[in-house]
Amino acid sequence: MAETYAEAVRRKRLKFREILGRDALTVMPGGFGPAYARIAEMAGFECFFVAGSQVSGHLLGVPDSGILGLRDIADHARHVAAQSDIPILLDTDTGFGNVVNVHFTVKEVIRTGVAALQIEDQEAPKKSGTLPGRRCVPIADAVAKYRAAAAARDEADPDFVICARCDVLGAEGSSFEEALERSVAYVEEGGADFVWLNSVETREQIAEAAARIPAPLLIIWGGGDPMPTWEEYEALGVRIVLYPTLASSVGLQAAWHTLHDLKARGSEALLDVATRARECPYGRAELRRIVGFEKVQEIEQGFLPQSQQRNYADTWGHVGMLKRPGREAGAEGAGGGGEDEKAGKKP
Repeated sequence: MAETYAEAVRRKRLKFREILGRDALTVMPGGFGPAYARIAEMAGFECFFVAGSQVSGHLLGVPDSGILGLRDIADHARHVAAQSDIPILLDTDTGFGNVVNVHFTVKEVIRTGVAALQIEDQEAPKKSGTLPGRRCVPIADAVAKYRAAAAARDEADPDFVICARCDVLGAEGSSFEEALERSVAYVEEGGADFVWLNSVETREQIAEAAARIPAPLLIIWGGGDPMPTWEEYEALGVRIVLYPTLASSVGLQAAWHTLHDLKARGSEALLDVATRARECPYGRAELRRIVGFEKVQEIEQGFLPQSQQRNYADTWGHVGMLKRPGREAGAEGAGGGGEDEKAGKKP
């Protein structure tokens, strides 16, 4: 019997709790939307992070400065959760207000199907956790918000996971000792399930944080190179290492390069794009495969009357840019079409 929606949501939430309970490191990539979450899943990652900065930038086209709202992030999260089979951790900024807003934020996000959310301890309007200019609310105010979040979790779905994100490192008047004090309080008094300690700068800080914080620890490295290896993170006591914007950041860089190169060199630049795609050791990123285009034909064949069935054998599309042979001898010039292969034969 097929898994129901409710069963799938519970399975993913319990999976995320199992990940947090491991005595081992889990690597979590992050980015923007459903396609990136599906790629992470296809690459073998066990969970994915939907970053508020990426939703702000890619969905609204605005900075990560508290402009994003609950409706924006909840609607977007629903799409990501529905189209991926791994647990999703959702960025909900500061919870969009005080304890009252946090209560309703948690309730609404639980209904999206994601496995977990994070709430940061910044003042509103917040700033990106990777940029200067941040301020954090008093510790008592932050603890109250996490208590409200935990109570809403317990009331709606105890399997759901609450992450307390401590952004005090690098904020005004910050210190590492305060970051540890806050993180401990967020667990012991606030009821958070795990702690995201942002922008840790040394391996010694990681080890001390892992030893003193009474909950699983998620880390984003804020120090210089070389950053810790995965083996080092695990030995230091980290349970999740997060690359919060990686998927969409590299996609953005590729688009930036390609569009500038196209403007500078014309269609010659597209030949290089096709060559890079052809030579990639992991194959081409074909959107039709990532989003499951074959499901459309399966549904049509299963339910449409014969008179309404589509003729895929005798109709055709065109070869998308990444499907072209690139710079091989006798290669066809690159075109600007989509990713779809030819369907059927050209009459």
